Amino acid sequence: MPSQGLSQVQKQTQSLVLAPQLRQSLKILQVPTLELRNVILEELQTNPALEELPMDEMSLEAQVDNKSEKNDQDEAPGDNGSAEGEGDLDFSEEFNILRKMDEDWQNYFREESGEFEFTSDDAKRRQHFFDSLTGDTSLQENLMEQARLQETDEETMASLEYLVGSLDNNGFLNIKLNDVALLANLPLKKVQEAARLLKTLEPAGIGAENIRECLLIQLKAQGRSKSLAASIIRDHWDLLKRRRLPDLARKLSVSVDMIQSAVEEISRLDPAPGRRFSDDTNRVIVPDVTVEKDDNDEWIIHLNNDYIPRLRISTAYKQMLAKGALKGKEKEYIQDKFRSGKFLINSIEQRQQTIERITRELLKFQADFFEHGTSQLRPLTMSQVADAVGVHETTVSRAIANKYIRTPQGVFEFKYFFTPGYQGQDGQAVSNKSVKERIAKIIEGEPPNKPYSDQAIVEILKEEGVSIARRTVAKYREEMGILPTNLRRRYA
Repeated sequence: MPSQGLSQVQKQTQSLVLAPQLRQSLKILQVPTLELRNVILEELQTNPALEELPMDEMSLEAQVDNKSEKNDQDEAPGDNGSAEGEGDLDFSEEFNILRKMDEDWQNYFREESGEFEFTSDDAKRRQHFFDSLTGDTSLQENLMEQARLQETDEETMASLEYLVGSLDNNGFLNIKLNDVALLANLPLKKVQEAARLLKTLEPAGIGAENIRECLLIQLKAQGRSKSLAASIIRDHWDLLKRRRLPDLARKLSVSVDMIQSAVEEISRLDPAPGRRFSDDTNRVIVPDVTVEKDDNDEWIIHLNNDYIPRLRISTAYKQMLAKGALKGKEKEYIQDKFRSGKFLINSIEQRQQTIERITRELLKFQADFFEHGTSQLRPLTMSQVADAVGVHETTVSRAIANKYIRTPQGVFEFKYFFTPGYQGQDGQAVSNKSVKERIAKIIEGEPPNKPYSDQAIVEILKEEGVSIARRTVAKYREEMGILPTNLRRRYA
């Protein structure tokens, strides 16, 4: 029998291990502007050799940097004089940056010293700011504030509090009242009374079991419980969902115009009244790049540096090293932090250069889009831009991730410009986004009483030189949230 137990075995394996600084540079390349600010501030807290440049010294610092860069170009052997900095764009060069850091230290020793303090008063003001932040009132808090104004007994209030806590995000009550009574150990009569009370609270429709009841509660709150709209919801819900307006007109013995008006009234009701209290998941979009024309009708690129702190190596520590005040492990520690800080500064500069070069290539590839809009968007792949910029395709992918560009046509995600497409009959390539926009315009201009079928849209596009399948039209229509033909029909 084989023996059991622990044993040591030697074997060779291959694995890819990224240095911490290389991982940091890739992260800096990939994060959007607002997140980059957080990354930089975290590094400022952990690296004593870094300090943020005060606002009043930024212009002076820029002059020093420009002068230093000019001197470096004049003195560098074999410099080809390129102003684009193409050799710095590929993020496979991070390790070479580390090797050059020691040589660059003397340039930083020549910078003017500057210090700024963070006083205890500043700390108190900062804490007061955080203590003053308030959050939005939740649906449950809003309802309980209304409930406390009602005259009711303790058991009904306890039942109401349990029901409020059982509402879903839309404000619906999906739990059975019998189950509530058993789980909360409360009389069923009190739970039923609490449920009736809940449906009288604002916003109207709260506490309903489904959308149908929710809409009826809202009409009742408006004093229209006997209206045509209420009759349609109450007695002909299935026909309404299928938008069978002629059938509704026959069932209710009214004209199609009256049915149309009632349906429009229903559409103005809120099918999810509790959602208005939901957390706002919309995130702030800060464009990383702005593209616009100058007075000479030439395209210019502005990188967003407003949220990126300007960094420099600490003047105090530089002076300590220059005077030999640090010895042994202390000197090694500060030198290591100098390397880390210099690498961070270079990585940020490299990130901005890469984004600018990619934006410049987008201006070349998608010139018609920037001039005329989505209808002129051309098919484009990341490999095409990577070849033009001179970097790997994965570098382009990281550089455009989660980033936005402001154009004369609006604010778009960088990935918006990379899209597959179709070959038109004239040989010109057409992007799928352009096809989607054309489908939307065709549907927008269709006769209301006789909307186009998907096959009819295929024929219209074919006449315009774009050949796509009917199922592709249906797919794009669904992606844009456009209803099918029978649900788009309106009766005059």
